Amino acid sequence: MLTVKKVLNNNVVIAEHPNYDEVVLIGKGIGFGKKNGDEIAGEHAEKFFVLKNDEEQRQYMNLLQYVDESFIGVMNESVEMIENRFSTKLHEHIHVGLTDHLYFAIKRIQKGHGISNPFCKETELAYPQEYAVARELTEWLNEQLDVLIPEGEIGFITLHIHSALTNRDLAEVNKHTQLISQLVELIEDSLKIKVDRQDMDYLRLVRHLHHTIERIQSKTYMEKQDNLQKVLQSEYPVCYSLSWQLMKVMQQQLQTPIPDAEAVYLTLHLQRLAKSNE
Repeated sequence: MLTVKKVLNNNVVIAEHPNYDEVVLIGKGIGFGKKNGDEIAGEHAEKFFVLKNDEEQRQYMNLLQYVDESFIGVMNESVEMIENRFSTKLHEHIHVGLTDHLYFAIKRIQKGHGISNPFCKETELAYPQEYAVARELTEWLNEQLDVLIPEGEIGFITLHIHSALTNRDLAEVNKHTQLISQLVELIEDSLKIKVDRQDMDYLRLVRHLHHTIERIQSKTYMEKQDNLQKVLQSEYPVCYSLSWQLMKVMQQQLQTPIPDAEAVYLTLHLQRLAKSNE
């Protein structure tokens, strides 16, 4: 038996748990007629999750003041669907972040306001599995809520899913996606080309850039390629110079050194891209 600490609404209760301190219990009618201090059987909850962070607890309680119970129910089913697709538990902050984000996004859609996401393609390339689940979730939400969620919103949902899967801060995940877009713009300006976002060489470049960021942050650097570096500098001076410009931008944004070997791999990708756009 658990002890009710706070009834948030008829279907959501904060309770004291012997192992997890405070937990959020979710179940149809689980909070009806309950008062603080009442005992409650945890098995009656359809789901429970732990918000260990005090700020997330405060945000979730605040969120329940303006989000109706039916929407909370839909969002809890959404989180369960995502967990089933990946066969893993998501970090609990998704209950706050994704619920808050989608509530206001759907309100804007219902009022006829558009949703713009210039980084949608880069997001899909970076996180294809998360994007596929986000698309499936969007189709399900369209039926449940009688709305038509636009393509751009799938990209935002993808970032929330990836953040919850990896327990990385959403702002950091979003920042990396924007960094990739910034690098692509620099490539287009420098090489005087307009990159086809469906081109295979572009897809390879974007995936490489994302892997590079992940390697740099985990400090798993590639081996030095000094001999090849000299050859590429001589053979492809424009792309080689551009690779160093890209690395400088990455270093400034990520606040960490970029290994010299990265110039080799970037130069090869850039040369392929430039050749396919001749």
